[in-house]
Amino acid sequence: MNRKSLVQGALVLCTAFFLAACGGNDEESKSKGEMDHSQMDHAQMDHSSSGEVPEGLAEAKNPTYPVGSEAVINADHMGGMDGATTTITGAFDTTVYMVTYTPTTGGEPVEHHKWVIHEELENAGEKPFTTGEEVILNADHMEGMDGATATIDSAEQTTVYMVSYNDTETGEEVTHHKWVTESELSPVQ
Repeated sequence: MNRKSLVQGALVLCTAFFLAACGGNDEESKSKGEMDHSQMDHAQMDHSSSGEVPEGLAEAKNPTYPVGSEAVINADHMGGMDGATTTITGAFDTTVYMVTYTPTTGGEPVEHHKWVIHEELENAGEKPFTTGEEVILNADHMEGMDGATATIDSAEQTTVYMVSYNDTETGEEVTHHKWVTESELSPVQ
């Protein structure tokens, strides 16, 4: 083997190692749970909560699913939710909003986040907001949500539920998850 071939081979190996090292850093950061907001969507959602509710939130007088009852979740806001049997830990009558916002931590907008309730919006007042209005979020369901400016994608007056369930993918217990709408629940068969 001549000297030129050895130098070329060494150069190719060095380049391969360099590229592998550069590519590994991105994967390593992702494996540590660091994601940009475009990938985050609902992956970094705070699934569980303390169960505290915003001031002024009215308990539902006659909910379809009373506190303590069970229902099946028919929603995929995040993995492991759809099809889970849940226990109702709160039922409230309010306006629920789907919103698009740019996280206060930077990154790409989070589109069509489900759900934020009227009482989680700054200066909410009595009158519900309408599609297209800009609001400030006072909710911390996801990193970078609290204090973010959002656009209302949809608004609906309904009963919302706080629920506890076991994640169907991981088996992890999720307690006092906020929020699931009445249309996203069905009776246990």
